[in-house]
Amino acid sequence: MIAYLLLVHRYPEQFKRLFKAIYDRQNHYVVHVDKNSGPELASEIRAFLLPYGNADMLDGKKALWGGYSLVEAELRGMERLLQMGEWSHFINLSGQDFPLKSQKQIIAYLTANKNREFIKVLDQARDRPDTMLRVGEFVVELDNRIEQTAVSRPFLSGAAPYIGNQWMIVSRAFCDFVCHDQRADRYKTFYQNTFIPDEGFFQTVMMNTSVHSDIVSDDLRMIDWVPDGDIKLRPRTYVSDDADALKASPALFARKFDQTVDGDIIATLERHLAIQDVANIDTPAVLPANAA
Repeated sequence: MIAYLLLVHRYPEQFKRLFKAIYDRQNHYVVHVDKNSGPELASEIRAFLLPYGNADMLDGKKALWGGYSLVEAELRGMERLLQMGEWSHFINLSGQDFPLKSQKQIIAYLTANKNREFIKVLDQARDRPDTMLRVGEFVVELDNRIEQTAVSRPFLSGAAPYIGNQWMIVSRAFCDFVCHDQRADRYKTFYQNTFIPDEGFFQTVMMNTSVHSDIVSDDLRMIDWVPDGDIKLRPRTYVSDDADALKASPALFARKFDQTVDGDIIATLERHLAIQDVANIDTPAVLPANAA
């Protein structure tokens, strides 16, 4: 069984299509709707989820890009999913993601790789020195912005920073550890005042502690990263011209999609998933090569 956390901030109809594409009665689902999106979106999604006994919503809080509030949403989602029942893997998705494999295939793949953590991991100081200011400068998350103070501080004693991105497929044991174990507390305290902590917090906890399975530096997502200003990359929005590449990808999920830009690509993937289910196509249990 899988535990899904879905982070939503717009496009309720697109969210509903995603939910139906990943739905299985044996899984558990938790949805967080960004409070910045307004009460109407949360109300619509809450009403949609009512028939699904294995789905729940978190109380919506503001989630600010670059702030620790995104990590808090992940931790609250993990916590709620741990309370809901048994499962082996946690998967986080945004409302603009979409699966490339059927749920049957995804469950089979993770069952075959139940002792793996799929999360992109890089040694931050060695591989991404350009990002070290994110953890070296003390920042403060305010109501609607990140306040950079230009105050420097050393990293946590006896630990090393790691980085990747915010997407992951990780074990129940790791989720339980990062939510409840006191050994994770100092990382939570430190990363509350870092910039873009959701791209490094979970990696850093995992790589500096021992409660986790074998780490594979791959989040099993197809993402085409393109430049977006001086400090970050953003995922390119997939369109119908990408259909063949998406269907051929070994990844389990892709992002991102925008129904206001190209809704046909979502319909194409829905048909693709339906064909896979009818054909009962297996997903080979082949591990990516880039183990951490």
